[in-house]
Amino acid sequence: MNSVVPILASESGLSNYLAEIRKFPLLSAQEEYMLARRFADHGDVEAAHKLVTSHLRLVAKIAMGYRYYGLPISDLISEGNIGLMRAVKKFDPERGFRLTTYAIWWIKAAINEFVLASWSLVKLGTDAAQKKLFFNLRKLKARLGVYDEGDIPEPAAAKIAKRLSVETSEVIDMNRRMWGSDSSLNQIVGLDSDTERQELLADDTPDQEVQLAERQERLIRNGLLKVALSKLTPRERKIIEERRLTDNPRTLEEIGIDFGVSRERVRQLENRAFAKLQRFILEAANRFETKARPLPQLGLACG
Repeated sequence: MNSVVPILASESGLSNYLAEIRKFPLLSAQEEYMLARRFADHGDVEAAHKLVTSHLRLVAKIAMGYRYYGLPISDLISEGNIGLMRAVKKFDPERGFRLTTYAIWWIKAAINEFVLASWSLVKLGTDAAQKKLFFNLRKLKARLGVYDEGDIPEPAAAKIAKRLSVETSEVIDMNRRMWGSDSSLNQIVGLDSDTERQELLADDTPDQEVQLAERQERLIRNGLLKVALSKLTPRERKIIEERRLTDNPRTLEEIGIDFGVSRERVRQLENRAFAKLQRFILEAANRFETKARPLPQLGLACG
């Protein structure tokens, strides 16, 4: 499928590339389903081409969010397009969700792997926690109002460390590596320009396709949770709802009084109910082929 996808050869051709991919029409749910069936059943290359090209804008949008890593946008988009094509090859329209919802995981995975393989900063941090810190540090700093390239204030570093389950020292170290000698957001772009690279950072506001994917993901997550809760007994469901599905969880003692049991008994019931939910999610993961598409987290942890 590579030969039928428009190619971005260099940064200078970005505007032309974006204009070119906008010419490909977006597909309705029915059009997408019929094309996916043609490709799945008959290997119809033309159908696959339409599925890929109709989602090139999604790839470009996602790739723009990785520009601050200092890698060529042409490479980021190319890697994202490879992820998109893999998604089209594996997409099963009978699953009941749109290609956008499925493809977004493949696109991000392809770009993430490219960034991790290309950027020297991550060579010292390849475990899961370090990867998570690497890809979330800039966003979390922005939420805390920290925009300077110098050392991150320790209170802000502590908050980020708690959010990502790492040490404060790891946040400070990663921040220094990200805004150290490898690249600078104040680097001038081009020989005849006074534009700094930070001025070209992508807008993080999700576009229509990303918003659609997020809405569909929420529907999947809520549906899974609803079905999972139905597997519990009324008492187990009540405990899970009051312990893990509310902004103000009740204490074990309070629930124990309601049911006339001890605090320890409530804990046992909660753990048993949560184990049931985990088993259900594992079964659902196998059905959804989580090796290709991770299931969304259900957010059942107590605050």
